[in-house]
Amino acid sequence: MSTIVRKLISTANAAKPVAPYNQAVVADRTVYVSGCLGLDKDTMKLVPGGPTEQAEKALENLEAVLKAADSGVDKVIKNTVFLKDLNDFGAVNEVYKKVFNKDFPARSCFQVAKLPMDALVEIECIALTGSVTTQTVQ
Repeated sequence: MSTIVRKLISTANAAKPVAPYNQAVVADRTVYVSGCLGLDKDTMKLVPGGPTEQAEKALENLEAVLKAADSGVDKVIKNTVFLKDLNDFGAVNEVYKKVFNKDFPARSCFQVAKLPMDALVEIECIALTGSVTTQTVQ
């Protein structure tokens, strides 16, 4: 039986984890990115503003982690978005569709009671690495 490699991903180009977890873990060709908050990577504080600004920074952090894992937004197969207030759904979608603008991945979005550091938005994803071909089946 062959051995599957488990890679722990850490990059200085995204905010560090705020608890005992890795930014991402790659198992075989699948990338599991931990929840990204709207944290400034240098100050480790939430960016000023509201859900739009936090979503922009969370997605920027997500992209940096994906890049470190030899992946990218074009290889994301599933996103999960956590919102402090589901009324921010539309505002977050406006930011989200600037990053995920074609061949959309599957996605879930939930309102949650509380997020780490009292954030307004957290985004996690599952992606692939290596060569990926997208096919649309109708």
